[in-house]
Amino acid sequence: MLAAATAVVALVVVFLALIVLTDGAGSGLVAWSATLTVAVAAALWRGRRRGTWRARCVPFLPVVVAAVLTASVCVPTVPTARRVPAALPFVTAQHWTLSTGSRVAVYHHPPANSAAPHPVPLVYLHGGPVRGISTLDHRFLRLLARQGYDVYAYEQAGGGRSDLLPMDQYTISRSVRDFDAFIGRLGKGGVDVLGFSSGAVVLTRALADPNVAPRVHRAVIAEPGPMDGPTARLAGHRGRPSARDTAPTVAGPRSTRVPRYATAFALMRFGLLDPDSALVGQAEGVNAFTAADLGSDTASAYCARDAHRIPEEDTARTFSFSPAASLRVQQTIKDSPSIAPQLRGSRTPAMLMIAACSSQLREWATAILADTPGIRRTQYMPGVGHHMWNGLDDNDQRAAAVIDAFLQDEPAPLPNHPKRDDIPDFLRDFAGHR
Repeated sequence: MLAAATAVVALVVVFLALIVLTDGAGSGLVAWSATLTVAVAAALWRGRRRGTWRARCVPFLPVVVAAVLTASVCVPTVPTARRVPAALPFVTAQHWTLSTGSRVAVYHHPPANSAAPHPVPLVYLHGGPVRGISTLDHRFLRLLARQGYDVYAYEQAGGGRSDLLPMDQYTISRSVRDFDAFIGRLGKGGVDVLGFSSGAVVLTRALADPNVAPRVHRAVIAEPGPMDGPTARLAGHRGRPSARDTAPTVAGPRSTRVPRYATAFALMRFGLLDPDSALVGQAEGVNAFTAADLGSDTASAYCARDAHRIPEEDTARTFSFSPAASLRVQQTIKDSPSIAPQLRGSRTPAMLMIAACSSQLREWATAILADTPGIRRTQYMPGVGHHMWNGLDDNDQRAAAVIDAFLQDEPAPLPNHPKRDDIPDFLRDFAGHR
């Protein structure tokens, strides 16, 4: 039995190595066929001197077991054609083809206060990077619309209800170009922009681009990720404890419990398989990935005290996330040179929002603060995690008040903290959180 188990493990390892070497060719069938051929040949060689046919069949038992196990990696269990999320009941998705070639889903939340609408449109850049806009986000955008803002949002190419791109076109530079093209397509002149998480990275890099920055009237950079390669390689401090390790396990199906997708996503995660490999197609990967797969990441966006009341950010029918495309965009950020020199030339009025319980590195935000002279105020948001507007308590109202005060150039509801000179002391406050 020990020898048989060892043989099965060895064949699985060979199969995985061949998956990597062949880049998942033929949905993994090339690696599977090669592994099976080698295994059958080895079984024939081992059984060649055994007397009875029963004895000669014994070496084939590990081959059969390994063949079944590895075959499960080659068989899709979800549709391989794109499955678009269900329509939202409260806003219609329009589809715009941008000058870059991207076809994106666009949402418009017009100002409910038509008597006194704000004159400058507000554009929302969501997080992800390649996912749909959550229903929680849409509720927050509707709150801003009720306060008189003319709110536009679009799902970045490949996410949500937007069309897919070829995998090699998912780059942070493409995201910035799409943003620029979206503003041009909107045709309303300069816009205020709220960028959240990876959307805040797109906004930050847009401010560093002298061709795009003039289109931005005011910028709100909320909970940014790393803005470039040097920032992505930082090791630093995190915010107050999040709910990552204390929240209940998210219920629902997981793609990571299916051998095919667990293998593909794990190999991509560790950099052993390209996001555009032939093992799992882009559309199939989007169809397979579920909200439960992001369970711990979702929990990390909330304070530890909220661990047992984390709201549902999306339904199973509206959730959409592309793990492969997201990894591809993140890798292009890691590979990019510093944008600090370009940011130092930006004068667009900007505000930085930092959440108290964020799992984001503090240095990702303070690097932007240090290098962006246009940042006029920083709002450190107590009692909230990375997803600052989340429908809990008065979190949405507090976030909206901070954003509204800045966009209207009114006094800030919270102290301007940290300022550039305060960065060392601010980071020192989180020295125990790594």
